[in-house]
Amino acid sequence: MTIEQTASRDAARKPDQRPANPRFSSGPCAKPPTFELTKLADAALGRSHRAAVGKGKLKAAIEGTREVLGIPADYKIGIVPASDTGAVEMALWSLLGERKVEMLSWESFGAGWVTDVVKQLKIEAEIKTADYGQIVDLATVNFANDVVFTWNGTTSGVRVPNGDWIADDRQGLTICDATSAAFAMDLPWDKLDVTTFSWQKVLGGEAAHGMLILSPRAVERLESYTPAWPLPKIFRLTKGGKLIDGIFTGATINTPSMLAVEDYLFALDWARSVGGLHGLIARADANAGAVHGFCAQNDWIANLAADDATQSNTSVCLKFTDARIQDGAVFAKAVARRLEAESIALDIGAYRDAPAGLRIWCGGTVETSDIEAMLPWLAWAFEAEIAAQTVAA
Repeated sequence: MTIEQTASRDAARKPDQRPANPRFSSGPCAKPPTFELTKLADAALGRSHRAAVGKGKLKAAIEGTREVLGIPADYKIGIVPASDTGAVEMALWSLLGERKVEMLSWESFGAGWVTDVVKQLKIEAEIKTADYGQIVDLATVNFANDVVFTWNGTTSGVRVPNGDWIADDRQGLTICDATSAAFAMDLPWDKLDVTTFSWQKVLGGEAAHGMLILSPRAVERLESYTPAWPLPKIFRLTKGGKLIDGIFTGATINTPSMLAVEDYLFALDWARSVGGLHGLIARADANAGAVHGFCAQNDWIANLAADDATQSNTSVCLKFTDARIQDGAVFAKAVARRLEAESIALDIGAYRDAPAGLRIWCGGTVETSDIEAMLPWLAWAFEAEIAAQTVAA
């Protein structure tokens, strides 16, 4: 059979149904299904964020976050610069150094926090790591130390199964990067002292803004401990030994985008319309369940997360397992290109540091019908690439 005949045969196999929205990127993620630019018409554009209208919208974003996520009233919620990365860095630089730190890492962003703590801040740390698809032994964590971890590994598709492993009587603080978990997983706030996320993940908001959530224990650390290193202005959470409370009521450290704030307010309203946190979790679970079911029915693809209990319901990472594949990285990229060329699935290649494969975002802003329409195309792209590889050989 000629290459042309092969291409013709593959084209004939193309499924009839297409996703209405092919956006399955793991960040920035798909906007809520009801999004339109006109929904942002009330944005306080050209107004100071320190004016009453700006402060009001920022405070509404903070309190809306508290409402939808069920964050306790005595926890502080702040809007900070530089997305989730900025929020995590503020926590690391402002809170760590009082005691030994335990760093838990099973994907690229967790590894990045290890680098910051050990090589930049030079803090004594116990480092526990696991390969992509695995998770560290949570039973070995010593909560006399401060503990830094990601709740859900965006680049590995591996999450902690629950918060039962976190000690109630811990002496150290728990610092949790929850950027691809917040609004899709049930976070146990009594177990978390510092929690961070960004708008551009589960709710499909715009990038550049981070959220920093502090427990009373974290506030106590901030007000009783001063790090040995100088802190840039953008990281400072205290003044004169007291928390800068304005950060947690809408008086941001630097100027936020009021257009992005309006977009986040819209996303919070949409979240309420689908049942709040429980509705969002159910949507993500249904999306991930469709992908997991597809893997169970096809022996040439599998979830990168080895244990069902740790499989993410947002950033679902997949690996190809067919013995006929000659070069895993080349093959996975070719499959992703085929799907993008057909406008079936955009931006689903594995993260650059992760094993070769695909990463399909399944957060609540994605419609399950789009996941279900995309999966037969994934099978088509796999078969087409196997055939192309065979012809090339």
